[in-house]
This record gives sequence, C-alpha cells and structure tokens, in this order.
Amino acid sequence: MTQPLPFERPVVAPAAQATVESPAEVTIGPTGRPMPVFPEPAAVTEHGGARVVSMCNQKGGVGKTTTTINLGASLAETGRRVLLVDFDPQGSLSVGLGLNPHEMDLTIYNLLMDRETTLDDVVVPSGIEGMDLLPSNIDLSAAEVQLVHEVAREQTLQRVLAPALADYDIILIDCQPSLGLLTVNALTASDGVIVPLECEYFALRGVALLKTTIDKVRERLNPKLEIDGVLGTMFDGRTLHSREVMERLVSAWGDKVFHTVIRRTVKFSDATVAGEPITSYASSSTGADAYRQLAREVLTRWPAE
Repeated sequence: MTQPLPFERPVVAPAAQATVESPAEVTIGPTGRPMPVFPEPAAVTEHGGARVVSMCNQKGGVGKTTTTINLGASLAETGRRVLLVDFDPQGSLSVGLGLNPHEMDLTIYNLLMDRETTLDDVVVPSGIEGMDLLPSNIDLSAAEVQLVHEVAREQTLQRVLAPALADYDIILIDCQPSLGLLTVNALTASDGVIVPLECEYFALRGVALLKTTIDKVRERLNPKLEIDGVLGTMFDGRTLHSREVMERLVSAWGDKVFHTVIRRTVKFSDATVAGEPITSYASSSTGADAYRQLAREVLTRWPAE
C-alpha cells in the first residue's frame, strides 16, 4: 500500500549536532529537539464539554491500549473527569483495568445496537478516582457487520456518546487495529487523534495510509477532526534503529510528534497483569513519569486548555 521509507544514516549524530547548535543549558529530548518544560495543569472548577480523542493506528501492538489507560489515569490525577471507551472487540482495555470480558452483561455493543440501553447502564468505574470505563468484548465484532445496514452508520458512536459530553472533561477511545467501520465511527465522534507509533521500521510504513483515512473522515464526515500528535512508544535510545526511526518520524511529522517519548519497561506488562495503570501500580517508575509528562503536554496542545 505504501512505498518503503528510505533510511539515510546521518554523517553527524543527532545528539552531537544538537550540542553544537544549542546552548549548553538547553536539554535535548529523545526526539532530537529541545525539551520544553510543561507547566502543571490548572485546576478544574467545573466539569463538562468533553474533548473526545481517539487512540488510532491500524497496526497492532504499538501501545494504543497502554497509552489509553495510562494517559487517562494521568489526566484523572490532574482533576479531570475521564471516560475511557473500549472500542476494540478484543476488549484489551477492559482486561487491562481488571475486568473479565466474558462476565459482562452490558457492553458498548448493547449501547450501539439497542436504543433502550443508556450510557449509565453500561459505564462502570475503573478503580481510579475520576476515571470511568465503557467496556467491550467480542460481541462488538458483530456491530461492524450490523451497522452496515444502518442509516448514518458512521455517526452511531457519536450519537451514543453525546450524553457523556456534559459529564466528562476528556473521553479517550481505544480503537481496534484496523481502518474499518468501527475506527471510522471513532474518528467521526472525535475532536482529535493521538497516533501511538512503535519506534520500529515496520510501524512507520502504515502511517501514510492512516493519515489518508483521517483526511477522508475530516473531509466527508467530521470537519473538526485534527491530529493532536504522534507518540513514539517502545523507544530504546541505546539502539541506533530506535534513534533513526525517531529521526525519520520527526522529519515526516514535524511538531506533530510529541516531545514526550514512552520508553520500553517491563513495568507496563506487570501493571497490565495487575489490572491497573502504571501510575498506581508503580507510581515512581519512569513509565509513570512519562505518562504524567504526556498528560501535561497534551493539555497544553488542546485548545480548551
């Protein structure tokens, strides 16, 4: 679908080049750019007017679910009311918060397909103060087939999430790894998109196709949709490959790439097994610090903030 992306190894290493061009007191971040200081978010005096953000990438295993859980928990720590939407039939987001998908009576599938089911019927607490969850399981896979025959099928998720906008400050949607009808529903309902991208060569190749899909949704279904940022995940600064992918990412996306980078750590896997965010499982870990920094960075990028 897309042409391979060429790599050109720089004659001068990025870190060395940055040291020459930047003042000594400027810290160069893992993206090769000066690392800004992100201010602590202002306190929230009233809730509502939620910004809806999709975590989207058609490649699996790039950190969408991990980012949804931990960014949501980090935003909740700032006093925001957060709703996480599990919009993947695999139900990984629900499992990552300690739920058993097979024991759920009501999920987002019922909300989409049954007009008698309300948002309050399906929303469950996540175990983190200020953060709730719309769970999912394998039933959601049937919705993609059933929605084909519906009128305004791309706006179905937007319709069922409408009542939540007045109760929450942020709604994060964990999309499935595809560009099918469910993902188009998520993009249609969203104000912004965060693209988690593993710092690995194959992960780069599909991003052009994702951007084409986002552009089509913006043109035909949702004019307000914008890309909030591209997030480098599973970064290992010790390897030349990770550094080259990050350099290629910044050259292609520019300022859309978040300064915050999520590095590899086993704590993420441990937190998933424990069924809680890394911010509570290993609060002082580098992974928790990275997602708290990401929360501050995204809040500075969002217009309402």
